[in-house]
Amino acid sequence: MPPPAPEAVTGRSVRSRPVLAAGLLLSCLVLLAACAASLAVGAEHVPAGKVVHALLDYDATDRDQIVVHHLRLPRTLAGLLVGAALGLGGTLMQGVARNPLADPGMLGVNSGAALFVVIGIGWLDLTSFTGYVWCGFAGALVAAVLVYGVSAPGREGATPVKLALAGATTTAALGSVTSALVLSDTDTFDQYRFWQVGTLSRAAGTVGDAAPFILVGAVGALACGRLLNTLALGEDMARALGQRVGAVRLLCAALTVLLCGAATALCGPIVFVGLVVPHIARAITGADYRWILPYSAVLAPALLLLSDIIGRVVARPGEVQVGIVTAVLGAVPFILLVRARKVAEL
Repeated sequence: MPPPAPEAVTGRSVRSRPVLAAGLLLSCLVLLAACAASLAVGAEHVPAGKVVHALLDYDATDRDQIVVHHLRLPRTLAGLLVGAALGLGGTLMQGVARNPLADPGMLGVNSGAALFVVIGIGWLDLTSFTGYVWCGFAGALVAAVLVYGVSAPGREGATPVKLALAGATTTAALGSVTSALVLSDTDTFDQYRFWQVGTLSRAAGTVGDAAPFILVGAVGALACGRLLNTLALGEDMARALGQRVGAVRLLCAALTVLLCGAATALCGPIVFVGLVVPHIARAITGADYRWILPYSAVLAPALLLLSDIIGRVVARPGEVQVGIVTAVLGAVPFILLVRARKVAEL
């Protein structure tokens, strides 16, 4: 028996499919414009013709083309991957937890990745960001397994409330251990503080390491729309419709770890994207996760790339890290959504 659409139960109106498809196409065009701007705009002016040549007919002796080819192109690719990962991860977490304030940090992903990066720096003498990627990914996985292991026992399994409590407890515990390690070692602290501020600039050499994880996670997340729609009807209704609720939660949690663990390890903790973008997508599409997921996958990298561009130009010749700019830009639409009471329509 196919599950009824969430709007059929909640009575919430949604836009027609042609309108939603047109909106998604428009969002893709915005993302494409953000990619072009990310390649063309920076602390150093590069003519548009040089940008095109760097992509289509690269000349390794031209300084402007070197800047585009070796710095801005990997940075743009990192923005696309990380943005899509955080947007999809946040949507999965809000759908599974049925909590409008849920984000990837709810599973302890950020705190676990941070702790393992600190251990890698302090105990394994890691100095390359490639090493940080694998440490961060392992930490995110361990933290998520710990959260799920704590919340799963019991007849009802890992309910949203148990996941939230276990996630908050794990985040606090791992954060305390991280602080203790960092404060006891000055050298570790000096390296860690540069990783802690989320940025796309250092991802140039590590995009290839994280890309397979994020691509696999993105395909899996985009296929979860119907599962989340059924889960949104409530656990009892979902079970009555034949859904294995525990298995769906475990699948979505695993995909979130895959997406956000790789993204956090690649660029450091970037907060707010995974929280605010699903709300923006939901305000456009309504409650149908078959549309919320692709909208989030497109809008999140657009927000991240635009934030990165702003960070490059507002403090020339230096730059403001994207993690800081994203939090400032994301706060405005989030407050507007809260005031419009869209958050309550999860």
